[in-house]
Amino acid sequence: MPPLPRRTLPLLYAIILLDVVVGAAVGPVLPEFVRGLPQPQLWLSVGTGVFLGMQLFSSPLLGRLSDGYGRRPIFILSAVGTLVANCLLLPVRAGLYFANRVSDGLTNGMYATARSAITDMSPPERLFRNLGIEGAIISLGFVLGPMAAGVLLLVVQVPAQQQAGYVIGLAVALAALNVLLSFWLPETHRQRNGVRGAELRAELGLAINPLTLWARLQAKNASNPGVRRIVLTQVALTLSTGYYFYFVPFVSLGELQLDARQISYLFMYFGGLSIVLNYGFYTYLADRLNQRRAIVWLAALGTPVLLGYGLVGTSKTAFYVLLTLDCLTLSLIQGLLEGRLARRTTEADRGEIFGLNQAFQALASFATAVVFGGLSVLDLRLPWAWFALCLAAVAWLAARREHAVPAAEQSAH
Repeated sequence: MPPLPRRTLPLLYAIILLDVVVGAAVGPVLPEFVRGLPQPQLWLSVGTGVFLGMQLFSSPLLGRLSDGYGRRPIFILSAVGTLVANCLLLPVRAGLYFANRVSDGLTNGMYATARSAITDMSPPERLFRNLGIEGAIISLGFVLGPMAAGVLLLVVQVPAQQQAGYVIGLAVALAALNVLLSFWLPETHRQRNGVRGAELRAELGLAINPLTLWARLQAKNASNPGVRRIVLTQVALTLSTGYYFYFVPFVSLGELQLDARQISYLFMYFGGLSIVLNYGFYTYLADRLNQRRAIVWLAALGTPVLLGYGLVGTSKTAFYVLLTLDCLTLSLIQGLLEGRLARRTTEADRGEIFGLNQAFQALASFATAVVFGGLSVLDLRLPWAWFALCLAAVAWLAARREHAVPAAEQSAH
């Protein structure tokens, strides 16, 4: 087979970056869509749960399609879905916010497909590095998204009541650019057999039933030992990282009372520091560490950080100190788990396994959104205890010994 064009990996990273920038840019203005509703923090959480819950059945379906027809069509579908979803946010109405959450969630299979594509083209010695760079790029998106929104609002001097509309317009333009880039992306998956309509209907029927998802995970674990443990650890991590979606309602509606511009600065700092740390960690350290033990220690050290968020009160300084500790600990875990999972896939089932993994993450995200939404009604500080408990579960799961470890991973130990 001819080698992939040299532009493939950089272009893939650019598509991921733009997708994150679009989502991060609109994040600070989403409270405006529900501000007039009773208990707006609950409705923000419901919207998050709907968005992530949609992925419960869409992610395995898109993963199966990417194995059958290639990664490129899924990138195009996801990019078009993001464009349509952001168009639905014009004008600023609560009903359109929920329509956006449904539409965007249905086609948000980009990240499972992206990890499959990166694994397709990465030799074993560069796998952790390339997945780590993906993590750094996602962090960069969290910087550039709020930065772009903040610069737009600053330069144009937009009145407060019109800020959300301008930011959504920017997101629509960037989403349209991502559609064009997706059409330019070469195909990375050469072993394609197609998927019949009956297979897709069966896949959809299996995907919407959590019990069948578990049965499929068990079957994959039989042929790829260790997959189940990693996916369960990912589930616990996803339950804890639900706090990413809770940041905006907590800092805007809680004691800190940050406005859209201050929220943009927060994400710029968090994302900027994450870029530096993720890139350095995955470039120079990740392959030299015992990844399982690293996950245990990072989760254990990150647990009190999550508890601390709920105790900062009105202190912005304390909040930024905790953000720094967050970047040094639990924010590094995701890439380690993704790398360990990637080593247990084959070219034939890579998209399916990553799709299953994202489906379980979507289920966990939906569950954690329901939990933190309910707890936030009682007290905005309570969800942080839930997030800390889930991160402690990550440390416990990762600390348990596995029965089988691939030779490739043993060599990294």
